[in-house]
Amino acid sequence: MLIVVGAAGMAHAETIRVATFAAPLSGDGPGLLLRDIQAGDDTQIMAIQKVIAHVAPDILVLTDFDYDLDGIALAAFAASFTKPYPHLFALRPNAGLATGLDLNSNGRLGEARDAQGYGRFAGDGGMAILSRFPILAGQVTDLSDMLWKDLPDATLPQLADAPFLSAAVLDDLRLSSNGHWIVPIAVPGGPPLSVMAFDATPPVFDGPEDMNGLRNRDELRLWAHVLEGGLGPAPDSFAIAGNANLDPNGGEGYRQAMTDFLALSSLQDPLPDQVTASWPEDGPGDLRVSYVLPSREWRITDAGVFWPAPDDPDRALIGDDGLTAGPHRLVWVDISR
Repeated sequence: MLIVVGAAGMAHAETIRVATFAAPLSGDGPGLLLRDIQAGDDTQIMAIQKVIAHVAPDILVLTDFDYDLDGIALAAFAASFTKPYPHLFALRPNAGLATGLDLNSNGRLGEARDAQGYGRFAGDGGMAILSRFPILAGQVTDLSDMLWKDLPDATLPQLADAPFLSAAVLDDLRLSSNGHWIVPIAVPGGPPLSVMAFDATPPVFDGPEDMNGLRNRDELRLWAHVLEGGLGPAPDSFAIAGNANLDPNGGEGYRQAMTDFLALSSLQDPLPDQVTASWPEDGPGDLRVSYVLPSREWRITDAGVFWPAPDDPDRALIGDDGLTAGPHRLVWVDISR
């Protein structure tokens, strides 16, 4: 199901701020995110709202936001800002979408890891787009239902030189652990901006078959195929925005895949080597995992990651430990034609 909330009209601005934020906006069960948004007293949600309001993106991709059929939680969240976002978009994510199969081969069904993408319930940790400009919902391309095995040159997991996944699983398992969307947005001053939103699986929490590492790499390679015209016409004017869960210089996963992707001639990388997430000492540490990558025809006027230094007055927005709004940082890029 598609969620679109919007109204006619277009703001007029020379510069467009595009951002992504892997903010932890997922509850422990269906409806709990809406409950907490409406209550207005959840410390983490309030910190996330303050960060977004401070950076004030024109287009924002959230990559950990619970989906509900009628978009009630998303509408409530968008309306919470002093300057509300009038145009909203979300599709049902693969996260939490039941398969009825034993995807991790542990002999049990119905677990979070048996869904198309890890999820404790349907819609758990989906994606959402908030925009100040109209979203062209009728022109959206959704690649989220592509089977993993159907990606050109897909690398599927093996164990002891044999396929790790059964034929029945491969006939059902999608590549996207959350979603891959191409969402045109009617920005001022020219053709629409196609926001290419995604949220790849972390390349960890698996076994020697390396299922999550391989899937993470192929989720990134899906965008490479799109940009190279291997999966239909590539968008002319785009910005890739989301959580690749892959750092070209550190952490787990196939780092070279991220390096190669960032080197594609069709896109720009305005924040090379910039850390976008910081986990405690017992976690993976400081990594670059979230990205906003505009296409070449855009002029980049500014870019940044919201993570104030301890002596910065804005530090109060994320707490003394920097984790009040979660371990991920809001990444933003200003573009103009």
